[in-house]
Amino acid sequence: MEDRPWIKNYDKGVPSHIDYPNVPLFAFLEESARKYSNSICTNFKGATISYAEMDKLTDRMAAGLASLGVKKGDRVGIFMPNSPQFVITFFGILKAGGVVVATNPLYSVREIEHQVNDAGVEVMVVMSNFYKTIKEAQPKTRIRTIIVSNIKEYLPPILKILFTLAKEKKDGHYVELQQGDIWMKDLMAKFQPGDRPKLTVTGDDTALFQYSGGTTGVSKAAIAMHRNLVANAIQIRSWFVVAEDGKEVTLMAIPLFHVYGLVAGMAFSIYSGASMVMVPNPRDLKDVLENIQKFRTTIFPGVPTLYNAINNHPDVKAGKYNLRSIKACISGSAPLMEETKVKFEELTGGKLFEGFGLSEAPTATHCNPLLGKNVTGSIGLPMPDVDVRIISLDDGVTVLPAGEVGELVVKGPQVMKGYHNMPTETANVLREGWLYTGDIARMDEEGYFYIVDRKKELIKPGGYQVWPREVEEVIMKYPKVMDVGVAGVPDPYRGETVKAWIVLKPGENATEDEIKTYCKQEMAPFKVPTQIEFRSELPKTTVGKVLRRELVRQHNEKVKG
Repeated sequence: MEDRPWIKNYDKGVPSHIDYPNVPLFAFLEESARKYSNSICTNFKGATISYAEMDKLTDRMAAGLASLGVKKGDRVGIFMPNSPQFVITFFGILKAGGVVVATNPLYSVREIEHQVNDAGVEVMVVMSNFYKTIKEAQPKTRIRTIIVSNIKEYLPPILKILFTLAKEKKDGHYVELQQGDIWMKDLMAKFQPGDRPKLTVTGDDTALFQYSGGTTGVSKAAIAMHRNLVANAIQIRSWFVVAEDGKEVTLMAIPLFHVYGLVAGMAFSIYSGASMVMVPNPRDLKDVLENIQKFRTTIFPGVPTLYNAINNHPDVKAGKYNLRSIKACISGSAPLMEETKVKFEELTGGKLFEGFGLSEAPTATHCNPLLGKNVTGSIGLPMPDVDVRIISLDDGVTVLPAGEVGELVVKGPQVMKGYHNMPTETANVLREGWLYTGDIARMDEEGYFYIVDRKKELIKPGGYQVWPREVEEVIMKYPKVMDVGVAGVPDPYRGETVKAWIVLKPGENATEDEIKTYCKQEMAPFKVPTQIEFRSELPKTTVGKVLRRELVRQHNEKVKG
């Protein structure tokens, strides 16, 4: 075993090594159904499903899928927001021996066609308000059956009544199914839990095709085996030293179709017997805040943009919500700024700590300690059983010492099997068991890691090297700034120059010169943005990462136009 300087900084109770069971992910649900049979598994606006009920519902869903011809290894699509139906479908697919392909419900028809065809999806489970989108995509895909659920089916009785036919039609929830498609509730009603297919699924079977967000080009499916997801759920649970099995309440406000929500939210919760409070639309901040207050959520995995939005919400500032039930929040997917962390911890009394992960190691590889030294700007320490190296950018092999900047490479039980149908891409990123992340990082003497930036997003103005993240962090500290994205754009003089796209806080005004003057005081002249564009919002992935490529594309189109 390699020298791991980080282990000495683990919180008391976090193991350096874990023995992982060779079981499928759904074994966690079965175990929690035995241990916490009457405890709440999902809570949707107050309508609850117990662990025992969820186990039976997923057995029935598995039987229904098998009746439609789903066999072991078949890929089944999910096109749904966070809801009890997502959980039922996800574990139903796994129990039927299938492979989950969860697609972002905000995707366009073109994006859906790419993923569905690449994965070979023939059966798709959708929420009724997205049915028409999938029907539009269907002719150019191999989808033969669409299973449909209405969001109201798992609402509490009073909200079901309020969810009138007029509202259903207005919001697109009311649909009439075409021949060959089936309502999820009708499919499940045909079967009993004992009808679930009798087959063996082990940790070495494939559980998930997780499509990367496409921030670095074409969307690729990372193949996660059951054992990858099992290991990461256990690693995350071991890190949460303040969590109590069977007692926590997780706010599910990050999308379940994203590996972060799926593992750090759902798999962690199912493993630890926590109840999951479902938030279908995290942009509905009122719903997020009401769920925290009403159901006294304790664990809140999220992203900096969401924490920042809560910090700046007028009703929060006015003290209208009590958020003090929150104990612990992992922040991932984008850099966590110190101001966001400090303010959120003041509001909640809980701990907000930055972690790091990627679709290719679904999902977490690093995290700051919950109780120990929490280093702002650091992604923290590698989790149990995760080995990490910083590799030379020059030769791709030399292991660099502490303090040196290079590519972050990781090895651990959660690292994917490879990319689906992409042998060259797989060989590029998986070398002798090590996952080459494409992230530029450094490690300090204590084993804390710091992401410098993405390998492909380095800006080279006049031959200098500028990491966008460094410039973003400086600009974010300016009191008038709410959000920022930085990227390199073509420049006739320098070849490439630094540009910043800035969103100001509500009611604030600033000029280009004002921002540039501030930047000149804080960084070297070649890092200061030569171009600044003020915007009302920035393009982002569903989990809050600024899409720098999209900003550059929009800039280039404007220049051409």
